[in-house]
Amino acid sequence: MRLLSNESLLDTYYKAVELKLEKDFINMLLDEIRRRNLKLSKHSIGA
Repeated sequence: MRLLSNESLLDTYYKAVELKLEKDFINMLLDEIRRRNLKLSKHSIGA
């Protein structure tokens, strides 16, 4: 996960939410986003 750039991580998260992928995968991405202290846009929160 650490090899992924911040931008790629966020893009992956947004795409996973859009495609309604498994919640475990989305939560794994969210954990990494939080670990990096990245901000999500408001429209994506609560996915």
